[in-house]
Amino acid sequence: MQGLMMNMPLMISSLIRHADRYHGDTEIVSRTIEGPIHRYTYADAHARSRRLARALVRLGVQASDRVGTLAWNGHRHFELYYGVSGMGAIVHTINPRLFLEQLAYIVGHAEDRLIFFDLTFVPLVQKLAPLCKGVKAWIALTDRTHLPTESIPGVLCYEDLLAAETDAYEWPEFDENTAAGLCYTSGTTGNPKGVLFSHRSTILHAFATCLPDAKGYSAQSVVLPIVPMFHVNAWGIPYSAPLVGAKIVFPGAGLDGKSLYEMFEREHVTSSAGVPTVWLGLIAYMKQNNLKFSTLEVTTIGGAAVPPAMMQTLRDDFGIRVMHGWGMTEMSPVGTIGSPKAKHRDISADERFRLALKQGRPLYGVDMKIVDPEGNELPRDGKSAGNVLVKGPWVLREYFRNEGGNPLTPDGWLPTGDVGTLDIDGYLQITDRSKDMIKSGGEWISSIELENIAVGHPAVVEAAVIGVRHPKWDERPLLFVVRKQGCDLTREAMLDFYCGKTAKWWIPDDVVFVDELPHTATGKLSKRTLREKYRDYALPTAPVAVRADD
Repeated sequence: MQGLMMNMPLMISSLIRHADRYHGDTEIVSRTIEGPIHRYTYADAHARSRRLARALVRLGVQASDRVGTLAWNGHRHFELYYGVSGMGAIVHTINPRLFLEQLAYIVGHAEDRLIFFDLTFVPLVQKLAPLCKGVKAWIALTDRTHLPTESIPGVLCYEDLLAAETDAYEWPEFDENTAAGLCYTSGTTGNPKGVLFSHRSTILHAFATCLPDAKGYSAQSVVLPIVPMFHVNAWGIPYSAPLVGAKIVFPGAGLDGKSLYEMFEREHVTSSAGVPTVWLGLIAYMKQNNLKFSTLEVTTIGGAAVPPAMMQTLRDDFGIRVMHGWGMTEMSPVGTIGSPKAKHRDISADERFRLALKQGRPLYGVDMKIVDPEGNELPRDGKSAGNVLVKGPWVLREYFRNEGGNPLTPDGWLPTGDVGTLDIDGYLQITDRSKDMIKSGGEWISSIELENIAVGHPAVVEAAVIGVRHPKWDERPLLFVVRKQGCDLTREAMLDFYCGKTAKWWIPDDVVFVDELPHTATGKLSKRTLREKYRDYALPTAPVAVRADD
């Protein structure tokens, strides 16, 4: 016997329709590429999304066609999220920070019919367009006044397209398992692979991330997503905010400390989300100018482990609660978020801080286990480290076009590539990426733990650790450090800082001081770049200070 409830498919268009009907006057604020701050409401966004859907039909876009975007966080990009998916096509958010060859591969592999782009990326589009013969038109996300006159084949004006349409459009209903969005991995090993999200998976992910023990969004929230909309859908915020009617503040291309701080304060932002590297710049700007937040209460930080020193600074100096988050493109992307339980109310401040450093508990909808190299499940004791496996309704089953074959284990779990522990309450502690663990004398060393210690030094801005070859121990840790401006930190002082904070045999063998560290297109440390550059690095036999430019 089946239940007697209405069988209504979970549609992405229902989010913007709901936001219009019940939160129609709530603002969406954007810093535009053209310069001014743009303001409108959910009602306006819904009307323009319907106009966009009509324009797409007129341009020949059909169900399941891929429509690409090269755009920052802004109101027009937001409209594309709903106009494209809502009419049955697939919005393909392209990461403009990838190499030109990777971008051309991704556009060709996705078979994008149209590509919408922000004015920032005009020079990129000029180089990319000749390599993408399958793209029928390039649409500039601007008005006629700012339409680029540079040579771009088939360039169209976004505002002209919308002006030619009315908002008399009814969102179609179709199977909720229909594809809605496409994101490609960063391609750190081999070509990028496509992750194809469905309407159903996107809606379920939005519901889960809004829960109080997750991001806790409500109609009273003012959310500024620092994480780009081209990076796994800004961690789902463009879907979760309309679900509850939260005000959205889009920072556009202004991701420097000054621009972000101005938007936080002007729009009374209460919640944010972003990777650690962006928070480094914001913190530095605020400290230099003796500034404080007046309304910001909490931020989710993910994409890389949050250094303890950063979490302490945000808490102690700025009064911000940091929620650690963990996930991956293949998980839509949120898997865990760090929030305490009732049993943690009476623990000490130090214990609460150590808990906050973990990556958090799985949301409902994510199942997780830790296994050894043979696939045997390890105990949830917070000590036994193994490979992290996940499954759930918003977790990838296979890559677009079945690239790379079957990614799942024989019993249907997705290996994440991370190594970590789970405790009895389900809190995940990532100890490293499997490829970043350092094996020294048959024992494992966590590069993340060594990096967190280094960043705790008052003279260190950023740090990275990789393993380099050693004739006796197989591998030994090599530390890379970016010093704060004006600080005279020596190799000996840096290595002495580790004493008493970790096992002696974990302490790096050497320090390389650099002006900056390489990062991937998603803002993570690119240890692959460091490993390639320092593949033949000879560890010193005497304590000699090292600089990368020596």
